[in-house]
Amino acid sequence: MVEISASMVKELRDRTGAAMMDCKKALVEASGDAEKAVELLRQKGIAVAGKKASRAASEGLVVGEVTADGKGVLLEVNCETDFVARNPEFIELTEQLRRELLKSNPAAVEDLLKLKVGSGTVQDLITEKVAKIGENILVRRFAKFELGASKGSIGLYIHALGGKMGALLELQSTKDVPAEEVSALSKEIAMHIVSAKPSFVSREEIPAEVIENERRIEAGKADLADKKPELRDKIVQGRVDKLLAERCLLEQPFVKDPSQTIAQYLKGKGQGWGADLKPIRFSLFILGESQASEEDESNGNA
Repeated sequence: MVEISASMVKELRDRTGAAMMDCKKALVEASGDAEKAVELLRQKGIAVAGKKASRAASEGLVVGEVTADGKGVLLEVNCETDFVARNPEFIELTEQLRRELLKSNPAAVEDLLKLKVGSGTVQDLITEKVAKIGENILVRRFAKFELGASKGSIGLYIHALGGKMGALLELQSTKDVPAEEVSALSKEIAMHIVSAKPSFVSREEIPAEVIENERRIEAGKADLADKKPELRDKIVQGRVDKLLAERCLLEQPFVKDPSQTIAQYLKGKGQGWGADLKPIRFSLFILGESQASEEDESNGNA
């Protein structure tokens, strides 16, 4: 029998938000397999797909900027306390990092840290701030989108509540549209992303294994055990369709007008301009979310 350690139980709790005892029972039943334990908890209705009740304890800021020439960045910088996150020195650092990111094209955080700034590097700049502020500072992640030759707009929305959440969106158009209006529209959709937290732009982006996993979980739920196979399959398909729609930007009800989906809202806006509007990609950053959540809930990160 596999020994279930306290750390295994805690990790499962962090991923699912389920009670410690439920997590331990699921791990025992799954012989220590964490992924199987998650499935068991979800089948029992204890854990919810794609929603992690517990986030890694981390402070800092989510910041961003969009330029007139069609570039946009979203950046998360972490520190240890909310007190430091509101410190002018820390805020200035995030602004410096944002400016450096706009000027360059690093492929990853490691490349950003190596960029030259003055007589040193970005990492040297951060080290200097750590020594001055007295807390560890970490560049967590970033996203950078550029329209290039494409028509449309880069949309950015940072939640007003202390820079805790932000979204960056690339919205393309098939023809030239009024710049100010499409800019406002892309920001509107970015705001929706922060509020509704989709995982994908459209259903076509969802990996087959994700869909199959959802189907397996729904099929294993206790309330379907006594159903006839054909009825069970129909119910499972309906539930899976509902779950996938909740995760896809284009199928979500628009937060400012739930009577229409994002796809319908964009279609209406595009018809007014004689253009087709299409979200290409987005990134959603929620301050301090766990690595597992980042992989499950964000899309299009640099």
